Amino acid sequence: MEYPRNIKPDDVTIIIPTLDEEKGIGKVIDAFKEQGYTNIFVIDGNSKDRTREIAREKGATVVVQSGRGKGQAVVEAFSLVNSEVAVMIDGDGTYDPYDIEKMLEPIRRGVADHVIGNRLINYEKGAFTRLNLIGNRILNWLFRLMYGVELYDILSGYRALTKDVYKNVNLTKHGFEVETELTVETLANGFRIVEVPINYYSRHGETKLSPLGDGLRIGRTIMEMLVRYNPAKYLYLLGGLFLLLGLITGVYVVVEWFRHVSRDLLAVVTAILVLGGIQFLAIGFVMSYLFKTSVEIKRGIREIKK
Repeated sequence: MEYPRNIKPDDVTIIIPTLDEEKGIGKVIDAFKEQGYTNIFVIDGNSKDRTREIAREKGATVVVQSGRGKGQAVVEAFSLVNSEVAVMIDGDGTYDPYDIEKMLEPIRRGVADHVIGNRLINYEKGAFTRLNLIGNRILNWLFRLMYGVELYDILSGYRALTKDVYKNVNLTKHGFEVETELTVETLANGFRIVEVPINYYSRHGETKLSPLGDGLRIGRTIMEMLVRYNPAKYLYLLGGLFLLLGLITGVYVVVEWFRHVSRDLLAVVTAILVLGGIQFLAIGFVMSYLFKTSVEIKRGIREIKK
């Protein structure tokens, strides 16, 4: 079967951010090399174990990141690689390197610029703690609610991105929020994003993720990045809040009126709230239309350049 994009293993760089992953890194690299993917780039967060030594022995290019945090490692890696496609994967063995063909297929078919591996469909027992699983589902639900995009595992660390995507996203988060930011940046720039089901296994060693602390930071990132994705969403929220308050005060004014009690000042406040809410919604609608038009123009320009 012929695809619109002939992506070969030599066109792909495997990016592996690591920090003390000596138990898993060797197996991950071996699995990719066995499939013909030899461009393997390990960016290490100054591991204290044998992670870097093992990676070099296995033939990977190893760079010690200049800063700290997974997000900073990803940004630095994107600036250093230059292949047609970059595949991100963790080095702890939780993701399956043999799923790479699934990850690349939507790009080869020309239907996606960014592919996310969805872990939540097929995961090994024990791969998630109950708290992590609940947190993942809540954050993904919040994302779908706020952004209106049907994605179900925005926190996945297994991703395939075309050069157009990874060279043009503006990433500022240095921690585990990077996956969320990468997802929003992809959408905000008009790139196509697709999820595919992947396998997910129990981790070798201790997790570096703090379920509560990192979960709160990721949730905050989802809310903050609405400004970058579609600022009109904030106006919708504000308009809805004003209308709700106007409805509450309006009902109270009417009830008091039937009791022959005049609430003139509150009636004025109600009118202000309702009119303000309508104006916020109207402005939000216009801004949303302009934003969507801008995204379509960006996408159209890229298609013309191709």
